[in-house]
Amino acid sequence: MVVNVASKCGLTPQYKGLQQMYADKHDQGFTILGFPANNFGGQDPGTDDEIADFCGTNYSVAFPVLSKISVVGGDQHPLYSALTAAIPTADGNEARRERLRGLNMTPNEDPDVVWNFERFVIAKDGTVAGRFAPAVTPDDPVLLALIDAELAK
Repeated sequence: MVVNVASKCGLTPQYKGLQQMYADKHDQGFTILGFPANNFGGQDPGTDDEIADFCGTNYSVAFPVLSKISVVGGDQHPLYSALTAAIPTADGNEARRERLRGLNMTPNEDPDVVWNFERFVIAKDGTVAGRFAPAVTPDDPVLLALIDAELAK
């Protein structure tokens, strides 16, 4: 699973659930790749080392948290270009957009990632099996069912 993460976001506590998911499913071949991104409100301004230290110290993160990348915009990393092209919409993102509009912010439109902690489930064959909005928590039954189904293949 690929997740754009941030250290200073209201959703940052999701690191705890992501780490639990990783611990529960890693022996079955599951992994999480966290990509810090500073695209949304400057919520991950630190260096790669500072972000890694934060994740380890505050959430005991054992899954890979890689180098910071851009997940939207003109400097969007090619990985995120491919992910969003594969599945252009995440269920639940419209609710996030409405919340951002209520805060007088202009949210990204599809196919762009709308905020931190959006998830892409990658199948064993490399295809994108699912895309989940930031509000979908790591313990969400639909997310877990898709991961379990992909692991069973």
